[in-house]
Amino acid sequence: MASGVLAESVSPHSGGTVPDSHRVPSLLAGLGRETSIGPVRASRGLLWTWLPVLAWAAVIFALSSVPGLGTGLGVWDTLLRKLAHMAEFAILGLLLARALPELPAFAAGVAYAALDELHQHFVPGRAGMLLDVGIDAVGLLLGVLLWRRLR
Repeated sequence: MASGVLAESVSPHSGGTVPDSHRVPSLLAGLGRETSIGPVRASRGLLWTWLPVLAWAAVIFALSSVPGLGTGLGVWDTLLRKLAHMAEFAILGLLLARALPELPAFAAGVAYAALDELHQHFVPGRAGMLLDVGIDAVGLLLGVLLWRRLR
């Protein structure tokens, strides 16, 4: 067999042939290369997929916890903060689309945007705004579309 690839009818566990009808499917089948320690490799793949999502969500949460981000630049301040919202959620959208199909990725991102605005409602000097959820959703859509283009 070439480079450790197992034939369909050979069990990596018994060392002999086992009919496909007698095999027990793994819950993590297809997530990693098939080996006798497949679930270990698959969990590493899950970690590689979800750790960036969780880390970026934590960055968003931390930024949302800052009491006041105003720079005193008037309209420019507002515009720059809204563009920052869009950019941080575009990154989240890209990371979510890397981990999930596009529609669930977008939906999960919008749910997180709504929770982020709820969180900001309780931070002194911040306000949770429905408009920001919409701006975040535009960023999420851009991130998901970018991921589609990069694939």
